Amino acid sequence: MKALVVVDYQVDFVCGALGFAGAEKLEPIILYKIDECRRNGGQVIFTLDTHTDGYLETSEGKRLPIPHCIDGTAGHALYGKLAGAVREEDIVIKKPSFGSLELADLLKKCGFDEVELCGLVTDICVLSNAVIAKAALPESLVTVDSGACACADPEAHERALAAMRGVQINVI
Repeated sequence: MKALVVVDYQVDFVCGALGFAGAEKLEPIILYKIDECRRNGGQVIFTLDTHTDGYLETSEGKRLPIPHCIDGTAGHALYGKLAGAVREEDIVIKKPSFGSLELADLLKKCGFDEVELCGLVTDICVLSNAVIAKAALPESLVTVDSGACACADPEAHERALAAMRGVQINVI
């Protein structure tokens, strides 16, 4: 069975505190991938970058002093039509850092044959979670769709894709 992991496609990464031009263009692509996964009997998993009011006091907050994805705020929500696309059978993981060990545990427990990742941002959370997925399921196909993820810096996007290829993640 296939899992589609939609990484952090949240308001603050599209048009909020850490938003960037072009991120909104991924919305129809990701919605299509969600629909396709469901039509084929797969599992949809959403990750949400999730911080608290004390974000600036965290290790991440000291290095990136821009409050974002604070739980309970508008910026924490899934962006646009994705907010209404979550179904009861979907899995939503609130993650306090770039990569999610909860995601790793879930992937190992379910033993998916294939995991595809899409979302934001390529060089941080998509990269982190793709590597985690590959570590959790070393014999499964782990894929990142280069056209369904993005970051503000196109060169960083390409470097992240190259790094993923280097650890045998299938980049399409």
